[in-house]
Amino acid sequence: MMEQRKERRKLGWAILISLFLHLAVGYSLAAFGSVFTPPPPPEDTPSELTLVDLSAPPPDSVPKNPAFVETEPAKESAEKPKEQTFESNANSIAASKLPANGDAPLPTQDAKERPFLNLDTHDYSLSTDGSKPQPQAQATVQPESKPEPVATPKPKSSEAPKPNSTPAAAATPEPEKFAMLTATPPPPINAPEEIEPSPPPETAPSSAPIVPRPKPENPASNYQAQKQETRVTGRITNRGPSSVNAVGTPLGRYQKAVSDAIGSRWYYYMNSKMDLVSIGTAHIEAEVDAQGHIQKLRVLSNNANEAFANICLQSFQEAHLPPIPPDLIATLPDGRMPVDIYFTTYANQ
Repeated sequence: MMEQRKERRKLGWAILISLFLHLAVGYSLAAFGSVFTPPPPPEDTPSELTLVDLSAPPPDSVPKNPAFVETEPAKESAEKPKEQTFESNANSIAASKLPANGDAPLPTQDAKERPFLNLDTHDYSLSTDGSKPQPQAQATVQPESKPEPVATPKPKSSEAPKPNSTPAAAATPEPEKFAMLTATPPPPINAPEEIEPSPPPETAPSSAPIVPRPKPENPASNYQAQKQETRVTGRITNRGPSSVNAVGTPLGRYQKAVSDAIGSRWYYYMNSKMDLVSIGTAHIEAEVDAQGHIQKLRVLSNNANEAFANICLQSFQEAHLPPIPPDLIATLPDGRMPVDIYFTTYANQ
């Protein structure tokens, strides 16, 4: 009896193990059977051709908020560039004086290292109104001297001698008086000859009136900041004066007006206080509200002395800024335009 029970237990365990193995094999085939199955042959699909315009810049190369680069009057262009990389006060076409030597959308320049971008070199000049037109002095013409008429004597008409009336008692004169009365009369007085008028005196020709020479007028000039070229390496290949692909926009023109107003005040104070400042660079940041008032003015960095930083701040505070045009207010964050300017003073060398 004991042996039969053992045999039955063995048989039961064998059946359970067999069922477990069958379930494990079936699950494995269901889970991993597709791995060993060869993939079906691909269906025939029509060929597609995609055209790519290599001349147009990729979408990522055009920034959403392009940086501002000032355009000099000599580099302005009536035509807009195809690649509008920068925003400016006027249109300009990219050009470079040196061959391309980098990946930036800038011209290549061999100059000094500066913390800002300058494409030109020239001295500063403040705006002047020029000479106002003066009224021209009217030339006084002297009247010509006319010859005065010369009085010519008129001949006197000879009057016939009147006969002496003697009374009848004296008809026979005395002998002594007879000789006197019968003396030969003097010859008649001839009429005076007509005197020819003398010619008028010759007068020297009157000289032309002396007109004072007009003084040379001082021409009016616009403000321009002092600039020195900075070292740049870029990919521009067109030969010509250093410039970038920039498009003139209302915002760019307003930024130029703000920087000119602040810069002209800065040069005004630097001319009178140059002996108080030291060489260095100050980085000033502020915001301009809709009325043209400076807000949130602060110094981001300054490696010159405190007097130099004060002049930079005073230039912001006393600059007469125009109000923001109404069509720009809606495009600016909170209706304000940020202003970021580097002021630098360095030794001339």
